[in-house]
Amino acid sequence: MNVKGFDHFVLTTSNLEKCLSFYGEILGFRTEQHDGRYALYFGEQKINIHTKPAEFLPAASFPLAGSLDLCFIAEGDAETAYRELREKNAPLVSDVVIRHGALGTMKSLYLRDPDGNLIELGFYESER
Repeated sequence: MNVKGFDHFVLTTSNLEKCLSFYGEILGFRTEQHDGRYALYFGEQKINIHTKPAEFLPAASFPLAGSLDLCFIAEGDAETAYRELREKNAPLVSDVVIRHGALGTMKSLYLRDPDGNLIELGFYESER
């Protein structure tokens, strides 16, 4: 077996409306709803949204809103994204900083979603 990527992960939220607004309006993710279940899409990935712990089984042992620390890779440059997020009054928690990601050195900025999850946006200098 050779794991080559991820298909989706689950995010538990305490406020569905605020969650969908943040990821849709601030980060530009596409929202879809099917049979009462919500999902966010970006690139070729998906985030399933749960509104209570273990909403669908099987589930993680301790699914809690606000317990994630996520890094998304973004296109463009970090400084422009930082200015755009400030204009949207996004809840930024850092300026642009240098970090080491899975593919090497990148510029990152951090913000929090409505549940308090730490969201890192990473920008690699060269396209990979």
